[in-house]
Amino acid sequence: MPRTTTVESSGCPPLRALTFDILGLIKVVEAKGEQKEAPKVVETWGEPDASRCVLAASLVDREFDPLLGVARKSGKIEVLSPVNGDVRASISIESQNHPGSADNSIVGLHLFKGERLGSSSRSCNLLTCTSKGQANMTYVKMSKSLEDSGGESTQTTWNVCGSGSILCSKVDGDESYALFGGKGVEVNIWDLNQCAKVWSAKSPAKNSLGIFTPTWFTSATFLCKDDHRKFVAGTNSHQVRLYDISAQRRPVVSFDFRETPIKAVAEDVDGHTIYIGNGSGDLASFDIRTGKLLGSFLGKCSGSIRSIVKHPELPIIASCGLDSYLRIWDVKSRQLLSAVFLKQHLNSVVFDSKFSTREAQVPPQQQDTDETLQTEEEEEKTVKRKKASKEHSGSKKLKTKKKSKRSKGDSNDIA
Repeated sequence: MPRTTTVESSGCPPLRALTFDILGLIKVVEAKGEQKEAPKVVETWGEPDASRCVLAASLVDREFDPLLGVARKSGKIEVLSPVNGDVRASISIESQNHPGSADNSIVGLHLFKGERLGSSSRSCNLLTCTSKGQANMTYVKMSKSLEDSGGESTQTTWNVCGSGSILCSKVDGDESYALFGGKGVEVNIWDLNQCAKVWSAKSPAKNSLGIFTPTWFTSATFLCKDDHRKFVAGTNSHQVRLYDISAQRRPVVSFDFRETPIKAVAEDVDGHTIYIGNGSGDLASFDIRTGKLLGSFLGKCSGSIRSIVKHPELPIIASCGLDSYLRIWDVKSRQLLSAVFLKQHLNSVVFDSKFSTREAQVPPQQQDTDETLQTEEEEEKTVKRKKASKEHSGSKKLKTKKKSKRSKGDSNDIA
């Protein structure tokens, strides 16, 4: 089996992606943007250990001081630098039911971009949720030195469900609301500033045959970053539902996609296009306003898709899953641009869209020296041009004088 697969296309644009697998490894995949060049693994962080399996990840994608949050199977939360992989803070979520255990593992993690109450420049806030419904708002004070990676933390804990199992959680673009849903748990939305529930979904009515579909949500995402009232959820019964909390408690739009559970849902920046991946490796895009299928992505994955992410600037998406491949797709043509084999089952992928900006920054001293060299070269070129123009004009004058003498001699002979 080839390690890297490419297709006949214009090649991948410059990109940087971070993948997370079941052995706790974080792999950095980069593409330089050259013609038909496939992305390559440039760095691998961590040592393979099944107890350090990455269950959830969150990236604060910004130009200065970016942060990466990683939730591991052991119950540890690590805050890393996505530039070099250095650990900035490491905490443990406290729970009476031991969240690191298999029956109460961490299923959701969000690292807040904006500063919240009580935060500072050397601190961060993160939200986690376990499968038993225990939500934690944690304030982490990051360490000053890289050697001391254990930061101080304070936690606020509450329960988002009384029974059932949480399988998905998501925070809106304004970072004020969060949704939770799972097996036996209807999707509900919470106000993070008040830690209070503001809305809860209602189960759909029975179908024409009188069959009731049990509640089993597997993935969810907010449809627009500026509006928390509309969100999309995927179910284990291969159904995709659009909810509008300002309209009603039941789905506004509902449709089926193939015949296997929905495993990943991602939104586009346009606010109405969504990307759906299921347990059999099918990937497609829909217009959620009408439930119309826009098209399926060409090239079937050989395993369950576990994560889909849209690049915030480029017209591409990335998908990964249990077939151990990171795939890059073009959203316009829906064709596969490249696929990188990463050896382990993958749980999540994120885009680092600001890496090119950080690389393009040149130190001011180096920039000054480059400018001086450039001006010196331009001055030398102008001097050479002036000399050449003078010599060229002198040769022209000589030629004209000779021609005039010859013309006089010819006229005398004729006379």
